Amino acid sequence: MNFIEDVIERFPFSREAVIGIDAEGRREVHCFSHLFARSLGLSGVMLARGVRRGDVVMILVGNRIEWVISMLACFRMGAIAFPCNPQLTAGDLALRVNQTNPALAIGEQRFLSALPSGVACLDMDDLARTFDEDLNQPAPARCAKLEPGDPAIIVFTSGSTGEPRGVIHAQSYLTGQALQAEHSFGARPGELAWCTAAPGWSKSSRNAFIAPWLCGATALLVDGRFDPETRLEIARREKVNLLCQAPTEFRILAHRTELAEMPDMRRMVSAGESLNAGVISAFREATGVEIADGYGQTETGAVTGMRPGDRIEGREGSMGRPLPGIKTRIVEGELQVKADTCPTFFSRYLDGEPFEGEWWQTNDLVSADEDGFLYHQGRNDDVISSAGYRIGPGEVESALLSHPAVAEAAAIAAPDAERGSVVKAVIVLRDGPPEPGAETDRLTAEIQAHCREVTAPYKYPRLVEFTEELPKTSSGKIRRSELRRSSG
Repeated sequence: MNFIEDVIERFPFSREAVIGIDAEGRREVHCFSHLFARSLGLSGVMLARGVRRGDVVMILVGNRIEWVISMLACFRMGAIAFPCNPQLTAGDLALRVNQTNPALAIGEQRFLSALPSGVACLDMDDLARTFDEDLNQPAPARCAKLEPGDPAIIVFTSGSTGEPRGVIHAQSYLTGQALQAEHSFGARPGELAWCTAAPGWSKSSRNAFIAPWLCGATALLVDGRFDPETRLEIARREKVNLLCQAPTEFRILAHRTELAEMPDMRRMVSAGESLNAGVISAFREATGVEIADGYGQTETGAVTGMRPGDRIEGREGSMGRPLPGIKTRIVEGELQVKADTCPTFFSRYLDGEPFEGEWWQTNDLVSADEDGFLYHQGRNDDVISSAGYRIGPGEVESALLSHPAVAEAAAIAAPDAERGSVVKAVIVLRDGPPEPGAETDRLTAEIQAHCREVTAPYKYPRLVEFTEELPKTSSGKIRRSELRRSSG
């Protein structure tokens, strides 16, 4: 099998594959012939740089067409694509380089400059030369004959208490997306689908372009930061038919913009955390379109979803039903997934062996109604879900403890109207709690700025509380559950 032969080459090469809008607002249409030719050329350059089948290629590119081309070049030659979130800091990238040992990094220079020394790189200027048909180029790599279990993609997930872990997905993960593309994503042939997730996240790896293509739709790719008014303006101007966003983005649009009818919009999809009923109702009343919620993990891919045709009114807040063929069960409130029924189940962690059990424990607590629709009730571990990001408290605590004034720290989730939850830090200072007022404000701002420098910005604590001591177990572990209860 090979994604290039099985998917790309089956489309008419004149067919529109991606509409790209860059950070300056420039619009360009990319046909399958364009993507095929450029990924073919890039595979030759990668081969000349020493990349071979099974090697890891780190991709540090925003939501731009070079990201897609780099992924396709990896799929062609059987290299392992490793897309990274552009917000990662030097420390985040060093951890990932140490765990993956990439043969090459492809990216924008502003992101590549944060990599540890010794990593071979191709920047955007290198890619421009690669795509220049007037220059002599290396012979392209052959389309590798791959097995379903061969590695295809690495995505990192946040650990619940320690460092993030790399998840390896096999080649079967790519075409296995057809199930969720039809029954959860739900695009139709000829439509324009826009998944706004940044590269490096599980949702972007499956829904930015793979799911649209598997449905026969065109993908929209927009580079740039989220701005509520711009988001809606682009969706209307480009006549987007399907919009897939994080719950926080839907909340912000509902709270900060004037929603109105969107004649071309047929479906909206959300995943990452529960979406509150009020937001779904606001979109239904203003736009005439309901938001279909779903659920999945980095390790599993999409597991449940509100399917096209499902009645959402009266079930707001539900993450839908298990997708066809995927078997789930609820054990003491926890959702579990039968691994061999999930076509996008992961191969293994980078630092671990393949999962050999029958039922995968998600650590997510759910309830079910009489029709089998599931409702998320929270986590039974300490992972913080904020604005669609899953944040391990250990990462935040490591950043806090690297500040010289901090003696002990705990990171927990605190409720937030727009983001669902935000990171809250509860801190014991070396010199005791600060005086209320200006001193507390100064230390809070200083510690927040410090965290933004040493870890990805979305992980920094938006709330900070100082205390004399942290609640602990008899073995010395912090009782985060007690902190969460006291924080409401």
